[in-house]
Amino acid sequence: MAEIIITLKIMPESPEIDWEELKLKSKKIIEDANGEVGKEYLEDIAFGIKALFLIFIRDESLGSADNIADEISNIDGISSAEITDIRRAIG
Repeated sequence: MAEIIITLKIMPESPEIDWEELKLKSKKIIEDANGEVGKEYLEDIAFGIKALFLIFIRDESLGSADNIADEISNIDGISSAEITDIRRAIG
């Protein structure tokens, strides 16, 4: 099976969130689900609120990554976590 590249958008409940703690917790969830984070960035949304984007690789045979988004959305201080893009890695 091929690998897939997944983009996950994480929205906080407020702008005062501890981004480093959020990154560590989110990456741990992804790694526990056999994923490997390759890129991360913050994007301004509005009124001081930013979204954290994590782009990670996972084997396609493991199935849907919806459970990862669900688990991350249960972290304290998170409003939502959603998969915004999935692509099959070529090469």
